[in-house]
Amino acid sequence: MLSYIARRLLLIIPTLLAIITINFFIVQIAPGGPVDQAVAKMTGIDSNMSMERIGGGGRDDTVKTPKTDEERSLYRGSRGLDPEVIEEIKKRYGFDKPLHVRYFDMLKRYLVFDFGDSLFKGRSVIGLIVDRMPVSISLGLWSTLIIYLVSIPLGIRKAVKSGSKFDVWTSSAIILGNAIPTFLFAVIMVILFAGGSFLKIFPLRGLVSVGWETLSLGGKILDYAKHLVLPITAMVIGGFATLTMLTKNSFLDEINKQYVMTARAKGLTEKAILFNHVFRNAMLLIIAGFPAAFISMFFTGSLFIEVIFSLEGLGLLGFEATMQRDYPVMFGTLYMFTLLGLVLGLISDLMYTAVDPRIDFEDRK
Repeated sequence: MLSYIARRLLLIIPTLLAIITINFFIVQIAPGGPVDQAVAKMTGIDSNMSMERIGGGGRDDTVKTPKTDEERSLYRGSRGLDPEVIEEIKKRYGFDKPLHVRYFDMLKRYLVFDFGDSLFKGRSVIGLIVDRMPVSISLGLWSTLIIYLVSIPLGIRKAVKSGSKFDVWTSSAIILGNAIPTFLFAVIMVILFAGGSFLKIFPLRGLVSVGWETLSLGGKILDYAKHLVLPITAMVIGGFATLTMLTKNSFLDEINKQYVMTARAKGLTEKAILFNHVFRNAMLLIIAGFPAAFISMFFTGSLFIEVIFSLEGLGLLGFEATMQRDYPVMFGTLYMFTLLGLVLGLISDLMYTAVDPRIDFEDRK
């Protein structure tokens, strides 16, 4: 097992490098980068503003013919700006260096987890990630935990009671919940329970209240829980369907296999068959999907929730960085998300052996 873990850890390095490399060159050569954004912002503030006020230089009305794709992209939004101002903007954002130089500089910094500073927020990328982490951890951890704690027992019971009234009405309920978009359900709860039009039971904004530090330990826990009720409910309401049906179908498939019939013929109880034989085989498929489910819920799945409930998490940070072409934040969060996903993939394999000790990864090459 130790040799397998070592191989997987070493495989993380080229995988992470390939993902970062592909995304770097795709994003860097795409038009509409931070330099274009800065130029558009400057020209949009006041097109008649003198260049002395903008860049400290005189105006140069000479139009130069762009030669490269990068120059042509920048040329479209920079007419009327002093070339010295354009060069200063490019230098400010690090685009005065060739593409390959920027790439290798990024790799060297990323080896020591130095993601640089945000181009537009005036803070380090690590600082932004650390500040946004409590919201994402709270949303992702609790929603994933609740979904698994509810869906797995529910799916097992649906498999055991397949075709019964319980199976039918629970299927109808979870399919209905899955059909309602997360953001729509969130808006409905805001209207009903957060002072929208009816009751005002739960707070609408933030992860904790103002003055949270002054509360007692019990008060802090209660205040934290009240802020999470609505966003967590909105996230999990549509998350039960996939995992519940996956659990049900996985257990049904195992229950109908020959070894279960043999165990019944030997006189074993249904409970013993279910938990001693069926459980570890059926759970393998569910465990395999855990990393992807956790990553999705942890980062991307909470974007709408963060917007509606004014929660500043990693999902919103990544979205804002993409819209602003804030490359350090984009690549820093991508690096962290990818690394976490690869590590969770390894943890998933280790969980296989915990559920079914017969699995041996030492023979895998």
